Amino acid sequence: MQDINIKITDRAGVLHEVIAPIDMAMNLMELVRSYELAEEGTIGVCGGAAMCASCQCYVKSDHQLPEMSDDEDAMLAEAFDVEDNSRLGCQIQITPELEGLEIELAPEV
Repeated sequence: MQDINIKITDRAGVLHEVIAPIDMAMNLMELVRSYELAEEGTIGVCGGAAMCASCQCYVKSDHQLPEMSDDEDAMLAEAFDVEDNSRLGCQIQITPELEGLEIELAPEV
């Protein structure tokens, strides 16, 4: 298997079912950008360094995700619209275990 399926609800509430390659070392933020599911310049502003929270998303499915790093936790502590299921897309690598993952992009700040 070289691709997985992920469901992404964009900031306008539109659901997109996308195919995500597992062999390109991509993260969720890069996937959103590659499908242009957020306006240019509104996601991944820091380049994926967990320093801006522009790629914050809400995990809607029951997937077991990697543990949150201290940097991600600290950034979410300062972000807006944070929920219990908030994560930074730049910190979640696309792996086979994410097959069927469902996320919603957090509102733009």
